[in-house]
Amino acid sequence: MRSVLGYAALACVAAAVLAGAAIADPPSPGNPAGRSGDILGIVPSVAASHNAGGGGSGGNLVYHGGPVELTNKVYAIYWVPPGYSVSAKYESLINRFFGDVAADNGKTSNVYYASTQYYNGSGQHIAYSSSFGGSALDADPLPASGCSDSYTSVCLSDAQIRSEVAKVAAANGWAANGTTEFFMFTAKGIGSCYSSSSCAFSSYCAYHSNFSSGGSTYLYANMPYADTVPSACDAGQHPNGDDADATINVTSHEHNETITDELGNAWYDRRGYEDGDKCAWNFGAVSGPSGAEYNQTINGNHYFLQQEWSNASSRCVLQGT
Repeated sequence: MRSVLGYAALACVAAAVLAGAAIADPPSPGNPAGRSGDILGIVPSVAASHNAGGGGSGGNLVYHGGPVELTNKVYAIYWVPPGYSVSAKYESLINRFFGDVAADNGKTSNVYYASTQYYNGSGQHIAYSSSFGGSALDADPLPASGCSDSYTSVCLSDAQIRSEVAKVAAANGWAANGTTEFFMFTAKGIGSCYSSSSCAFSSYCAYHSNFSSGGSTYLYANMPYADTVPSACDAGQHPNGDDADATINVTSHEHNETITDELGNAWYDRRGYEDGDKCAWNFGAVSGPSGAEYNQTINGNHYFLQQEWSNASSRCVLQGT
């Protein structure tokens, strides 16, 4: 085992808060950790990540009274329109990852166990209890670009992503509620922006948030294809030999943040950083050959995932608390 000091220096930026009675100071308007509009936690691109030190300067996470996911279910949507593609094992590896996380429910041996120290307003602690509801391949043609970014010729706005999430969920009979998250994985070469200055690859690699539609609240994550711009969103290690490895890392970030801060008013530090933000691009001790290093073995399979913040030990952890 060895420590990846280079990655640890790439710390984290991002997260979000909702207005209201807060125990800790909210992020200032000029703080990159603060959200734009109603977007919650982002995974910053490597270039946008500037806070070296592993998140410790923001102190421990503080509870702000909002809901958490005591248990959670996830669905995966792969939006691959005609003319676009993903790597050979992209869908199967991401689906396997979600299944592996669920298979190891209750174990202390991976990053998901760190969430069990956090709780809701009734004092109920989050359980490491995840389930994978299934996936859908979405072949709908892309709408006209709703934004413009510097890396791709087509760009989806957040409103367009939300609309597609609700459409696919309804078509598959997937119910939206406070314990279910929909991950929207878009194909290689498809960009997105949630504001004119916040776009995939230049600003972020993924983000999570929520919206209301038809009387239901949808928890969702926008997951651009990380290896569209490897220098921006790929940590450089592919233990499964596929582009999916890079996307799985940022998927874990957003999954853990939704579990602990689904609406942006539960657990974050005094800067507004959530548990994933405080450890973004921080991987800790690794095993395996260069280019295929891993730091997690979940249900017998290897993954390269960022660490998550633990209040119990006031640091980023790969397992336990």
